[in-house]
Amino acid sequence: MEALLSLSFVLIVYSIGDFISHKTKSMVSMMFTASVLFLIGFWLGVPATLFEDAQLTGLGSLLIGLLITHMGTLLNMEDLKSQWKTVIIALSAVVGIGIFLFVVGTPIVGREYAIASAPPISGGVVAAIIMGEVAATKGFDNIVVFATLLVVVQGFFGYPIASYFLNKEAKLILKRKNGNLSKLNTNTDKANGQALPKKKLIPALPKELQTDFVLLAKTSLTALLSFKLAELTNNIIHPYVMCLLIGIIACELGFLEKNILTQANSMGLAMVGLMAVIFSSLSKATPEMLVSLLFPIVASLTLGTIGIIIFSVIVGKILKISPAMSIAIGSTALFGFPGTYILSNEVANANATNEEEKELILGEILPKMLVAGFITVTIASVVLAGVMAKLF
Repeated sequence: MEALLSLSFVLIVYSIGDFISHKTKSMVSMMFTASVLFLIGFWLGVPATLFEDAQLTGLGSLLIGLLITHMGTLLNMEDLKSQWKTVIIALSAVVGIGIFLFVVGTPIVGREYAIASAPPISGGVVAAIIMGEVAATKGFDNIVVFATLLVVVQGFFGYPIASYFLNKEAKLILKRKNGNLSKLNTNTDKANGQALPKKKLIPALPKELQTDFVLLAKTSLTALLSFKLAELTNNIIHPYVMCLLIGIIACELGFLEKNILTQANSMGLAMVGLMAVIFSSLSKATPEMLVSLLFPIVASLTLGTIGIIIFSVIVGKILKISPAMSIAIGSTALFGFPGTYILSNEVANANATNEEEKELILGEILPKMLVAGFITVTIASVVLAGVMAKLF
């Protein structure tokens, strides 16, 4: 298939996915729509080499390290300090997914499926790529497709659960309403990332030197350093996990700017390549394979959700956080941002009778949901993938 034609086809499918996601307020994710369209396309004769023809798989694979380094620059340490209980509950949810799937899931769906399912359920695209790469090296093509499909459908489990328990929490918040809005406004500002800037060890470059090329060069060098450091550990720490850790450190020191790939005007193209790495495995998904994967997908997501609920509630009880809020925090592993933001606002609008009550609800749930989504999807799932990859 001609390169430009292939690229246009891919981008049109992505665009349709974005359109449907927008119209359904993210209840039907872009990834779900795109996956269905690509599957139908492959079954109707679209070449299995579609993403290679579009020159996207090589680009996507190359940029994964840079993207994960970029993810490290999104971390706001002040938010994590103020929401330390949320961080602990979110981490416990991911631990619950890993333990519950490995211990309970192994005899039900099999060891390979149990190991491969935990990281994608805990996060999403990057975790699925890590597990897919390991499965591919072992010759498990069905596991590669399985990991992709988990990312595609997990939101259908996560959104209803989070919405139900956030609504319960909103009613509890209104019940104990005390009218102290000054504190709420402060919390809402923090949730939207409006923290005071702090001095960095490495001074920021002058604005005129923060060009696209300079920012990309710094991101690439940081990713390269991360891979070399991972090699020194004999990859005991997965290279992608190292990229995340070094990205966080480099941003805290001031070497990397916040949200660096977006500032470099490169995030859109990088995501096009990253999505291609995920969707490329769908070319191997025959109808027969999908039927055979239906049980492990449903079973894995069910077990993962049970793990989230059990561990989140137990840890939340210890930290004196309500069961409803604890489960909502843990469920962010199943969808992440922007679902965390959208659901919080939808719940606030649905339960509030005036602007004061809306601010009251948002001030309580929005910071928790944003921080939880970042911890589960961006950090913990990548670390869990690094751990689970060693168990294959």
